[in-house]
Parts: sequence; C-alpha cells; structure tokens
Amino acid sequence: MIGTYFTAEPARAAVGFMVGNGFPVERTSIVGRDLHLEETVLSCATAHAARSGALTGVWFGLLSGLLAAPLARPSGSALGFAFGGLLYGVLFGVVFGLISLTTRGGHGLVSRQAVVADRYDIVADIAVANDARNLLARYNWRH
Repeated sequence: MIGTYFTAEPARAAVGFMVGNGFPVERTSIVGRDLHLEETVLSCATAHAARSGALTGVWFGLLSGLLAAPLARPSGSALGFAFGGLLYGVLFGVVFGLISLTTRGGHGLVSRQAVVADRYDIVADIAVANDARNLLARYNWRH
C-alpha cells in the first residue's frame, strides 16, 4: 500500500498525478476497503407510479384519439377527439400505474443504491512501490 484516501476522487487524482509524471500506472490499483451499501431515497413510489402512468397515458390517449377521429361523424372534430383521448389516457394511466405499484409489492420508495468504501488504498507492485511512494509524497506535499 502506497497511499490511503477517504474518497475515490482524491485517489484517482493521485494516480492521475502519477500518470503525468511518467509512472507505469498499469502496475497500480485503487482498492476500496470496508465496503457498504448506501441507498439514496429519491422520491415516494406512489407519486412516481402516478406520474409515469400519467405520462404513458398521455401518449396512448392522444394516439387513440387521433386514430379514432377519422371514424367519427363528419361533424366530429379531430382536435376534440385528441383532447378527449388525452384526458382519458391520463386518467386511466394514473389508475393503472397505481394498480401496478400495489400488485408488484412496491416498497413505497424510489431509490438509488451504490456500493461505497470507507477508504481507498493505492497499491503497487513491489518492484515499483518505492518510486510510487516518492511520487505520492510529492503529490501530497503539493495538495
């Protein structure tokens, strides 16, 4: 081990410094230690299901209304059919979006998961480890 950092960005920057100084970085690695799962909550699943259902319904309803317009009586308005299809599409889209959420057993949240390390070690082959330590000492002295 030739260096330890608490986030991945400084570890990458240190390896970038090594690259800029002609070091053979193909003989180094950045190793994440003490991994854990971090989940970031983005929104409530109910609102997400209703919103995505409504957006799907808009397109389906608009398309249905435009396809049904030529089948109407001559006095029927294509714009009226498109608007009516859009409204029904949104309504049914929201309903079916919420039904699909409840039937698939949603946990009520929309989230993003990431595996995060508590620290990031830069390691190098034993043959180049001393040169790497010297370069990192210069890097840490500058930063």
